[in-house]
Amino acid sequence: MVASANVLLEGIRSALVETGVDVEDVHVQQAGRREIVRVIVDRDGGVDLDRVAEVSRKISELFDTPPLADEFVGTFVLEVTSPGVDRPLTEQKHWRRAAKRNVEVHLKDKSIVVGRIIEVTDTEVILQTSGNEPVGIALTDIARGLVQVEFTSTVSETD
Repeated sequence: MVASANVLLEGIRSALVETGVDVEDVHVQQAGRREIVRVIVDRDGGVDLDRVAEVSRKISELFDTPPLADEFVGTFVLEVTSPGVDRPLTEQKHWRRAAKRNVEVHLKDKSIVVGRIIEVTDTEVILQTSGNEPVGIALTDIARGLVQVEFTSTVSETD
């Protein structure tokens, strides 16, 4: 029996408020005789290794004591990570955390807008597109967004 990701998510979400992170998702996967529990966390400003370590310790304590310990039949491996750049931007907080990044925005009307996020309000995302004027897009018009990975060379060429 694999532990319930929903039960684990609900059990840790409120306990992690004091660490300053949001629990984005919990995945549980059977791997031989043990379960792999992957907890994805994020916060404004990103999640550094010290924060991941703090969150890992807190979750381990919760998983080692009832009632959450009762979710596991045998042993488990805990992985705490932050969302990758391939995470779809679906909530206002995702857009806010991607500020200054290039994004591809898929609108509900099936059109696509590409630009750099210059501002996120409670109701819209404002992008700098290839034109000079900023473009505001209502969050309610967005189906999803994707961060575009940018590769910038820091090596200068000299003759």
